[in-house]
Amino acid sequence: MTRIAVVGGGRIGEALIAGLLESGRATKDLVVAEPVAPRAAQLAERFKIRATGSIADAVVGADIVVLAVKPGDVDSVLTDLSKADLESGHEQVLVSLAAGVTTAHLESRLPAGFAVVRVMPNTPMLVGQGMSAIAPGRYTDAEQLELVGEMLEAVGKVVTVAESQMDAVTAVSGSGPAYFFLVVEAMIDAGVSLGLTREVATQLVVQTMIGSAALLDETGQNAVDLRAAVTSPGGTTAAALRVLERHALRSAFTEALHASKQRSAEQGASNE
Repeated sequence: MTRIAVVGGGRIGEALIAGLLESGRATKDLVVAEPVAPRAAQLAERFKIRATGSIADAVVGADIVVLAVKPGDVDSVLTDLSKADLESGHEQVLVSLAAGVTTAHLESRLPAGFAVVRVMPNTPMLVGQGMSAIAPGRYTDAEQLELVGEMLEAVGKVVTVAESQMDAVTAVSGSGPAYFFLVVEAMIDAGVSLGLTREVATQLVVQTMIGSAALLDETGQNAVDLRAAVTSPGGTTAAALRVLERHALRSAFTEALHASKQRSAEQGASNE
């Protein structure tokens, strides 16, 4: 079995570990490096895996090394990795979940020819419904990329993109959950203004979101057709949609995603 070392025991690292174990990975094939001793002990107790405060110790013998840390912590982690017994060539692959950190930057801090994969995940991976986009570095072969994809499928779906598209991915799916949460907030508040209790409005909106997403995912129909199926000419839905269109909802989303992409590019440049 593939041995995986997860560097960082925060929410994302924990979600990945939980997903891997639920998908059938053996506890002996997982190790987590977490410098905060109480947190490391908590993870070891919950998942029955080995936890260590030493990055160098965790990554020895690992086939995949996952960086589940904040972008600002990547360089210090890479410094610690340089002290480990990392193998060059195609024996190990480094997977970075840190936003804005390029494969070129990672490669520059690792042994020559080291395989790296950059990932843009999103927070629904915390409940096994994540969307992860992966981009290979210069030295990553197809087999390694497939291995990383299989690992991430334990916490959701995976798509492969060119690294040049990562800023756009960040704007669409990386930041995407926040857009949906904002819509949910707005709909709940509107429901309350119509006389519903907040509890009832929340239940109505959340289940409507879940059901609508399931329709998109399971029926194979596109959003345009599904929207049209709900919208009777001159009906209640049509009245609501006219207001949303009058307030330029589409233009607002387009402008918002372009702003997110631009900010992602700026943050990426500052990390170099």
